[in-house]
Amino acid sequence: MKEGHNMNKERIYIFDTTLRDGEQVPGCKLNPQQKLKLARELQALGVDVIEAGFPISSPGDFEAVELIAKEIRNTTICGLSRSIEKDIVETARALKYAKMPRIHTGIGTSDIHIFHKFNSTREKIIERAVSAVKFAKSFVEDVEFYAEDAGRTENEYLAKVCEEVIKAGATVLNIPDTTGYCLPHEYGEKIKYLIDNVKGIENVILSTHCHNDLGLATSNSIAGIENGARQIECTINGIGERAGNAALEEISMILKHRFADTYTIDINSKRLNHISKLVSEGMSMPVQPNKAIVGENAFAHSSGIHQDGVIKKRSNYEIIDPRDVGVDQSSIILTARSGRAALAYRAKEVGFNLYKDQLDIAYGEFINMADSKKEVNENDLQLLLTKLFPAIAS
Repeated sequence: MKEGHNMNKERIYIFDTTLRDGEQVPGCKLNPQQKLKLARELQALGVDVIEAGFPISSPGDFEAVELIAKEIRNTTICGLSRSIEKDIVETARALKYAKMPRIHTGIGTSDIHIFHKFNSTREKIIERAVSAVKFAKSFVEDVEFYAEDAGRTENEYLAKVCEEVIKAGATVLNIPDTTGYCLPHEYGEKIKYLIDNVKGIENVILSTHCHNDLGLATSNSIAGIENGARQIECTINGIGERAGNAALEEISMILKHRFADTYTIDINSKRLNHISKLVSEGMSMPVQPNKAIVGENAFAHSSGIHQDGVIKKRSNYEIIDPRDVGVDQSSIILTARSGRAALAYRAKEVGFNLYKDQLDIAYGEFINMADSKKEVNENDLQLLLTKLFPAIAS
């Protein structure tokens, strides 16, 4: 892993699982070359770990992990496996050429998983976890253990599992809220409980992996960080199984904006909009327009009061400069809710510098047009102003 830059700030590692958890979404399958292309972009973005796939799941996934491992040199390359020897062997084989390989292995730890998925006992699950970590450690130095469904696992038992896998050689402990069940304070308390009660916890990195079933994946991840986790597992656009994962772009901008004095991350946020579009196009998964940070409307203003405020000073209604995430500028969208300030601003953009009386005339006509259309675009505006003020137009 890359070393932290600022000694006064705590380093947070960004683990991207777009190519593994994100790609498990129905219809989002990528071929190995598409995965490699996105891995290059993730490396350029500055993520610390790329979870490239689940090698044993298919020959295509094995090939993708191997391709990425051969080419990507500045980022840890991670492969997923269950706590089964043949999974771990295949993952190690796929990661053979990686400069910084990591095997991510684990097992379910909640009673629901133990009794109803594995038909096992708590003691046997610990044995399987320990032997999986020891076996993975025989291939690579960097072994991450996931306690699947940790969100619904009793804290005392979870702490016991963590302690045993640390002894077995795990370097990172992933505490997933697999079903998106936790509330932020519960997830934060779970991380704090582990920090306070697990022997050897100071020698490993605790990781969050939160799902969005209740819309809390980002909040839970941040609660995890505030309570001692130092790695966040997330995906571009928050894609992932069911309702998705914590969104990398949200996590990055929260840490950069709200925790700038406390934590440091290596993400080049100016590349966020670009990679969001690549993932959306590559996986044929549209980004909802009101999606935080990368949605089409994230920096769009259509209400007159907001438009006037943003035109006067951007920070009146924007806490992030659009350019910080790779968006050229805020959008002033002309609708029936828009005011004179917005009309004057957009008129100037199409070459009409209107005086007050001209603006009053134009505004009356504009509102009539806006009432009959959802949005008045640049072309509509140009035609309207040319008709009203032919002298200015020529």
